[in-house]
Amino acid sequence: MDDIKNWFSNTTNDASAAATGNSTELKARGDWNQIKGQAKQKWGNLTDNDLDYEDGKQDEWYGRLQEKTGHTIDDIKGWFQRTF
Repeated sequence: MDDIKNWFSNTTNDASAAATGNSTELKARGDWNQIKGQAKQKWGNLTDNDLDYEDGKQDEWYGRLQEKTGHTIDDIKGWFQRTF
């Protein structure tokens, strides 16, 4: 779980910093957009709003995904770990 939290934190922090023009941060933003696209393909009822991740709200985010997909939080975490 800490691995996912760290990965999300790093990815979203990098994406947030993309406005500075750093190419690493731009790549992270692109990677997160790709991940969101793959999640929407797997679970067709997810929207961009469902996949918006905010620092410090990981439990809420997983709960929202669980509610929308009908899968357990462990299944969702497992998919993210296997896929990325």
